[in-house]
This record gives sequence, C-alpha cells and structure tokens, in this order.
Amino acid sequence: MRLVVLAYQEIGYVCLEALLRAGAEVALVLTHEDDSGEEIWFRSVAELARAWNIPVYAPDDPNSSDVLTLVSEQAPDFIFSFYYRRLLSQKFLALARRGAYNLHGSLLPRYRGRAPINWALVNGETETGLTLHRMITRPDAGDIAAQVRVPISEPDTIRDLYADMTAAAARLIAETWPELAAGRITEVPQDESQATYFGQRRPEDGLIDWRSPAKKIYDLCRAVTHPYPGTFTFYNGRKLYIWSAAHRPATGDGPPPGTVLSPEDQEGPLVACGQGCLSIQAAQWAGQAELAGPGLAGLNLSPGAKLGEIQEIKI
Repeated sequence: MRLVVLAYQEIGYVCLEALLRAGAEVALVLTHEDDSGEEIWFRSVAELARAWNIPVYAPDDPNSSDVLTLVSEQAPDFIFSFYYRRLLSQKFLALARRGAYNLHGSLLPRYRGRAPINWALVNGETETGLTLHRMITRPDAGDIAAQVRVPISEPDTIRDLYADMTAAAARLIAETWPELAAGRITEVPQDESQATYFGQRRPEDGLIDWRSPAKKIYDLCRAVTHPYPGTFTFYNGRKLYIWSAAHRPATGDGPPPGTVLSPEDQEGPLVACGQGCLSIQAAQWAGQAELAGPGLAGLNLSPGAKLGEIQEIKI
C-alpha cells in the first residue's frame, strides 16, 4: 500500500516517523522550504525523508500540473497531510485511491482554521486535541476518522502544549494507521452546528490591552511566548516584550490599567489590569537581552509608570 505524505513542523516530523516505523510504504514526501524570517525550532521533515531514502520535494504550489503528475505517478492508496500549510485541490485529493486525510490540531469541529493550538491557549481552554479527518475541498470539514484528547493545565505555555500535542499525534497515527489500512475505521460526519472558526495569528496580535482581565492577558502571553513572536506593550516609545507572567487578584480599587505597582516578592513588576494584576516574570526591551527573576530590576520600571498605548484590539 503506497502513501504520499505532505508534512512540516515537529508534528509533521513525528507523524511521518510513526508511519515509517509502522512499516508504511511512503513513496513520496512533500514539505516546505524553511522561511528565513521564522524561528526554526522543529526538526526537518526533508532530512527525515532523505534518511529513509524517500524522494522529497518542496514545491511552491502543490496543485500545479507538474506536482499533480508527480503524485499521480506514485499511484498512492492514501495521501496524508500533517501540518502542511497549503490547501490541496480536488484534483490532488482525488489521486488517493482510498482517501486523503489531514491531521488537525483541535477537536473538530471546534477550532477549524489556523493556529488552533495557540488559539486554545488564548481562549483559556482546559482541553484540546487532534483530529484525523478525511480531506475535502472545504478546510477541516471532512468526516472524522480518529481523535485524541489532550488536557491543558493552567501553567502550560505554547511550548508545553505543543510538546504534549506532538506526543499525542505520534500515538494517534501509530494506532490509527493499521486500522485505516485494514479498512476497520468507521468515519463520523462532523456536527456543523458545533463548528467554530479561527483565523491566522499575526505578530501584531500580541499587543497587550491592559484593560483586559489579568487572566486573559496571561493566557495571551503563554499562547504566543517562545518560539512565537510574544506579547508586547510600550513605554516611552520603547517596545517591551513580556515572555512569562502570572496573574494575581486585585486588592480593592487599584490604579488605572497599565500602571506599574511595587515588585512582588522580587519576581518582577506587578502591572494593574482591567481585573487583577499581571506579575511580569520574564521580559525584554526590543533589541536587548531577555531578563528574568532578580534581573528584571534592569527593566527600570518604577512604581507609577504607565505601560501601553491602549486601543481597541481583538485578541
């Protein structure tokens, strides 16, 4: 049984690896060229494919006639997409004799769209998961072949959650592939009434609105911290990145949101929010070194300083 796999990032790497270790015959791998403007923190799908002597290509357009011909020549029984970033045409999907399947980083039909792992943290979810679903031309809408749930604890950052999701993805593919190959999977249609959609996140979406509750700002911070672009605010025309934080309750009526309070237990500055306070635990001025712990004194944020250029934003 022949497979064509489209994969990228760490989840793409471990899913391809799981198929190979299960003895699947992967005839061709398509991936992406790394973007020089992106922090490459994940292993290379291309290098994994080459290590297994599998032809690998990184086309700009997977739906071009040249790529369709290349895939067609492999006569694939299955096509898999694991964190591949391009939408596939109906012509491409139809090349799989037994079906094309995508792995999505949420419990579909919830969190269709882009960056579902980040969005789950932004929205303060306590659970997410992964869904292997049949691909149709409408993104993330095909019948569900398998799902796995992944709990989220409050201290989890995007790096923590991505690691949990990566391990769950590898297990899901290793367990599901033999059943799928044997025709023992019963696919379930998605409940469209429960579908939610979220768009691509941009670096500018990390701007902090200090009028928000401290818990909401904390969730944003942990959702886009390293290796993502981070949350940020401004002070005296300088950009301040906040990489790690904690949320604290307020004590009575406090100063306006964005006001720096006294440091808390040498953790770093406390900042008043719309509800509660945010304790800054790791931060850096743009272009300078990151500071944490006692080093946060180097931020030189005195009590009474006012952070932020408050404006209406959606996060």
